[in-house]
Amino acid sequence: MRDPYSILGVQRDAGNDEIKAAWRTKAKSVHPDANRDDPDATARFAEIGQAYDLLKDPKKRGLYDQARQAAENKRRDQTIMQQRQAAREAAERAKAAEKLMEELARAEARNRATAGQKADGTVEAAEDVVERIFGAQAQNDPKVQQAAAEAAKATAAKSEATPPSEAASPSLNEDKTEATVSLASNLFGALVRRFLPNQPALEKAPDITAEATVSVADLLDRKWITLLLPEDREVRFQLEPGMTDGHVVRLKGQGLKLPNMARGDLSITLLAARDDAFSIRGYDIHTTLPVSLSDAVLGCETTVQTPRGEETVAIPAWSGSDKMLRLEGKGLPDGNGGFGDFVVELRILLLEKPDDKVTDLMRHMREGLYL
Repeated sequence: MRDPYSILGVQRDAGNDEIKAAWRTKAKSVHPDANRDDPDATARFAEIGQAYDLLKDPKKRGLYDQARQAAENKRRDQTIMQQRQAAREAAERAKAAEKLMEELARAEARNRATAGQKADGTVEAAEDVVERIFGAQAQNDPKVQQAAAEAAKATAAKSEATPPSEAASPSLNEDKTEATVSLASNLFGALVRRFLPNQPALEKAPDITAEATVSVADLLDRKWITLLLPEDREVRFQLEPGMTDGHVVRLKGQGLKLPNMARGDLSITLLAARDDAFSIRGYDIHTTLPVSLSDAVLGCETTVQTPRGEETVAIPAWSGSDKMLRLEGKGLPDGNGGFGDFVVELRILLLEKPDDKVTDLMRHMREGLYL
């Protein structure tokens, strides 16, 4: 989401009345009904609405302002810290390079004294020098080995600059120079890896919230839901077992984006469609079934419509409007391998037209007159 202040065209110290007036003006000018030829009108209208939703709420606005100020302060502090860190690293590298050169000089002197070879006929390995200077753990570090390989390629050309007169023979001098240059490359690469600091994890930007209306059929069929966000951005997610009315779906990295901060999450609250023939309570699916007074008193069998088709239910005699009939396991999946129930709530209905016999019966029962 872009800066909500710039979306509404207000200053950061604007009051609530000014923000509300700016929102009304912007919303009226970009409303889709007034811009039917503009394919982007809906997205821009939604973006303005989300910006107003953020700024009209003091809590959300405070969190956004704090996060933005923290990001600016962090960027400024990082610039100063990076300059200081660069100076410290340069000093550390210079000190390490000086130590490296001293060790190389001693290794060179030893190699010359032994004609450049050990007793087994090999030149001293870089790993041995690393272990001698920094300990056994350094030479086993995979980062050190990778740095050594890269540095050796970059410095191999330097071997041609050494005069052949320094060695007892041209072939011996060539082998010794190549070994010395490779040793220097490996050690210098290892030192660079050892003195590079670990990068700290970025702070996370605030999350944003949204709502998605779903039907009972959507939840049962585990459909994919597409949600339109500002800036012409769409997110899709699939309904899964365990989701119900009021469930919050969290999409990692789909939330607010601020400079120099890790992107926040998008929290989507599922709302069951209110115009549906069914309602949801937990993992139970509820519906209402109208019954006549005679069926409620005498009992009967009838059919009821469910999301998966018709089911037969038996209404016991003397069932009132508070009676609930349960079809076990016909509800929503709870995510743990079980299912909720399908609940039928009875509603007693009177006849469409008054019936004299029923009226007389009710009057006699109320007044205690029996024939």
